[in-house]
Amino acid sequence: MQGDPMGGLISAIIWMVMLIGIFYFLLYRPQQQQRKKHEEFLKNLKKGEKVITTGGIIGEVKQIDEKTITLKVCETCSIKVLKPSVAAYYTEEENSDKQS
Repeated sequence: MQGDPMGGLISAIIWMVMLIGIFYFLLYRPQQQQRKKHEEFLKNLKKGEKVITTGGIIGEVKQIDEKTITLKVCETCSIKVLKPSVAAYYTEEENSDKQS
């Protein structure tokens, strides 16, 4: 006696939908939220704030254009970087290690 072929098809479709749902909630949705958060960060960026790039360069925002940001990295040196390469705000952490 063989099983109902429609039952096997329905079972396969249910598994496929569950698998797609798992991929959506574990992979795609978090990436989408992270991208939206980064775009909001870039939109709220202002002159004078200290930032760090994805390459590890720390600088102060001097000018913001449509696609680029000019960073002051030292007293006499400024560089232009693409907006998406700015990763986060930079906060200097004080050295809490005490030497004896």
